[in-house]
Amino acid sequence: MKTSLPQKGQITRKWYLINAENKVLGDVASKIASVLRGKNRVYFTPHMDCGDSIVVINCEKVKLTGNKEDSKIYYSHTGYKGGLKKARASELREKDPGQLIYKAVYGMLPPTRLRPLMLKRLKIYVGEKHDHEAQQPTLLEI
Repeated sequence: MKTSLPQKGQITRKWYLINAENKVLGDVASKIASVLRGKNRVYFTPHMDCGDSIVVINCEKVKLTGNKEDSKIYYSHTGYKGGLKKARASELREKDPGQLIYKAVYGMLPPTRLRPLMLKRLKIYVGEKHDHEAQQPTLLEI
């Protein structure tokens, strides 16, 4: 039997709310990546952007297991000679706690043209307050 896939304008996107307080970073990131990609949908197709939007609150309270708080290092390069920058997870948490979740989700999404479109639908907030009350996000448990 042939099933018809929805066209680009026919996809209805839902909004989900995730409270990252006392949750493990990898568990939170894998759930977010799955929903952003649309794998929770019946009509999931790898070449279509059919995922939902996600709001993450309390990102500063996410947990890292083991000794990763001090030993995990995030690398970035400016593009110039000697431009390698290193930051430990604890330093990144102090500077911008949302980057921990963003970088974890970024690494779990496929490296295609759809990745930037999926990441636009990820909203990360420090604390309980967020700007998406009007969308009435439903709570997503992990």
